[in-house]
Amino acid sequence: MDSKIKKVLEQLLGLGLVNSRKDWSSVSLVCKDWYEAERLSRRHVFIGNCYSVSPEIVTRRFPNIRSMTLKGRPRFSDFNLVPPNWGGDVQPWLEVFASECPLLEELRLKRMTVTDESLEFLAVSFPEFRALSLLSCDGFSTDGLEAIATHCKNLIELDIQENDIDDKSGDWLSCFPETFTSLEILNFASLNSKADFEALERLVSRCKSFKVLKVNKSVTLEQLQSLLTHAPQLLELGTGSFWQELTASQHSQLERAFSNCKNLHTLSGLWEATALYLPVLFPTCTNLTFLNLSYATLQSWDLAKLVAHCPLLRRLWVLDTVEDKGLEAVGSNCPLLEELRVFPSAPDGDDIIDGVTESGFVALSYGCRRLRYVLYFCWQMTNAAIATVAQNCPDITHFRLCIMKPGQPDYLTKEPMDEAFGAVVKTCTKLQRLSVSGLLTDLTFEYIGKHAQNLEYLSVAFAGESDWGMQCVLDGCPKLKKLEIRDCPFGDVALLSGLEKYESMRSVWMSACNVTMNACRSLASERPRLNVEVMKDDGNDENQADKVYVYRSVAGPRRDAPPFVLTF
Repeated sequence: MDSKIKKVLEQLLGLGLVNSRKDWSSVSLVCKDWYEAERLSRRHVFIGNCYSVSPEIVTRRFPNIRSMTLKGRPRFSDFNLVPPNWGGDVQPWLEVFASECPLLEELRLKRMTVTDESLEFLAVSFPEFRALSLLSCDGFSTDGLEAIATHCKNLIELDIQENDIDDKSGDWLSCFPETFTSLEILNFASLNSKADFEALERLVSRCKSFKVLKVNKSVTLEQLQSLLTHAPQLLELGTGSFWQELTASQHSQLERAFSNCKNLHTLSGLWEATALYLPVLFPTCTNLTFLNLSYATLQSWDLAKLVAHCPLLRRLWVLDTVEDKGLEAVGSNCPLLEELRVFPSAPDGDDIIDGVTESGFVALSYGCRRLRYVLYFCWQMTNAAIATVAQNCPDITHFRLCIMKPGQPDYLTKEPMDEAFGAVVKTCTKLQRLSVSGLLTDLTFEYIGKHAQNLEYLSVAFAGESDWGMQCVLDGCPKLKKLEIRDCPFGDVALLSGLEKYESMRSVWMSACNVTMNACRSLASERPRLNVEVMKDDGNDENQADKVYVYRSVAGPRRDAPPFVLTF
């Protein structure tokens, strides 16, 4: 290839005119010159499994990386199914990148182990570092945040979400130098310690480009009003506690502060919110596209009043305390809604009065025909209701239904829930992610294998009758990338039926199924490019494979497996 043409290609790639990961990969396959141009131009990499490749391979392939997203533990670790100390340490990655890609600017970690020492190493090893996001990580404390605040002089983003962190104090906010002015995104909503408000206020007041601010529940309404006065330009806001005895003057000041936030499109937090102060939000709601109320135990009438002012809403997260009446109000007021997530306020079933049912789901679907993403926790459901939702919202791409008590049938007909998910996969032809629950026979999986042609991610729990169900999925679903299964009767025949498919998938998880160690050995022998890991539970049958994790890797078996993880 002519050197000038090659240079133009590198510039086009570097300017971000090729955006999707698939397109980047396609570019690299055209010819050797395009491969080399893409190699040198790639600035961001996404690694969905930290053991699928080594940091040495990544930096050798892409020497000019500026941004990396890295995921560690399997998703079922969120449900305590992955033992502690399983792995996923970020330190080896940091050491290699410090040597080979010292100009790294952005790091996004999910379900990784991150120590305070790793955070300090990160802070001092990358002089151009600008953005850190930690989601569902563990191993660190607020001491590590102090190191980031102290040493990262160019930081524009610090996003700390849902981590298992040793939350010592909120003093880390005072470690940002008084000359520091670059921060644009700060999220510490999931921390519990009392924030150093004076330090936070100084930080917000001197960082004039703040776009996202999400504080924890220690921040009072009066303090929130002060922060909004300093940063009326915010695009996203996560409030602290939304309950405090305010004087008439303080109430007016808070209302005025929210009214001045003309650009706000995302609102979250609202801990302990009550009807008393919700009206201060109404002027702001007009432009909201995302309303996250997953920390706010609002009743149906509270939600109804709020969404009546949200005509542009596209994403809504709520607790099931809003009940069916609240969802009906959403259907009546939010015709542009694309994403709905309903979380359980009482996951163990205690103290739940009504929650949400099929009635609210159906009512919402009539008014929100653009729905694409659904996560719905409930205690009862019917086949007819799900079929109606699918009919009303055929463009759904993500459908995650969790009936809280395992193995529940259609509560009206007492029939299995097979036809519900059959309706979803037949009607919603763009479906990419599916989580199933309830009483399900192998017929559900026959429907999935036959009709879910675009499905990439399937999660199954407490379902199925025999190996044939899993075989149907693996024989169909041509685009399947991730398969998660727990507490199902699938065994060796089911596992080994995927021999031809696993190398094109990202991972398979099976726990509390009927898989044996011999089947795992056989799979590893037949497919040496797959890593097959078994996590043993104490006291169980030696030949029983308690938790099986299968994933493709170009790095071979990992070298840091703890004693309870057997690798094949």
